[in-house]
Amino acid sequence: MAEISAPYTEEQLVSEDVSKKDLVTFLQENSSQQFQVDHKLKGSAKNVTKNKSKDQLVADYRLLFSTKAFKVEGEEVIAPESKAAHDAAHGVEHVTHKTKKHDVKEAEPVKYTKKILKTGDKTRFPNKGDEVECFYTGKLENGKVFDTNLEAVDKKGIKKPLKFKVGVGKVIRGWDEALLTMSVGESAELVIQPEWAYGKKGMEGKVPPSSVLIFQVELVSLV
Repeated sequence: MAEISAPYTEEQLVSEDVSKKDLVTFLQENSSQQFQVDHKLKGSAKNVTKNKSKDQLVADYRLLFSTKAFKVEGEEVIAPESKAAHDAAHGVEHVTHKTKKHDVKEAEPVKYTKKILKTGDKTRFPNKGDEVECFYTGKLENGKVFDTNLEAVDKKGIKKPLKFKVGVGKVIRGWDEALLTMSVGESAELVIQPEWAYGKKGMEGKVPPSSVLIFQVELVSLV
């Protein structure tokens, strides 16, 4: 399927012009089977409409266009009950009990926004547990840089990206969630709310309490 144009404006999304049923119908008709499984959009439109709030559906709608997880012709249909087997077949690690706090709860809105600065290859996306390499710069809302690895180099003077397993709590939640929507080579600006950053405590000496953080992140590679 060719890339789909957004049928609703931001103003329409937050108005009564667009109903929950409208959003469910659009998402079920245009998103990939895996996207529907991941975001609890499978099943009858009536049941999905009943079980999800308007805010959740709007977040799903925005994420669909951010990740471009559109339905493709002839794609495999994945039933919800077979998702675990599908994940295992594709090398997806199960999140340990230590990182379950990172699972998005059904009623929980997304706490970051993403602006693509450079498109990636659109084919290699990380799964939870995959090891990734990234370059990044983190700023406060006033523009002050509080962290970056752009100046880090190895013994040969080559820039050294940050390496970690994504989606399992090794970094702040905003990163864990956003990087799963990025493909290799992509650069993006992430604006992350405190709840998915350093929260009410902040980070001593660097990030004040309850700070919104702005990151420029490049997904260099999957290891």
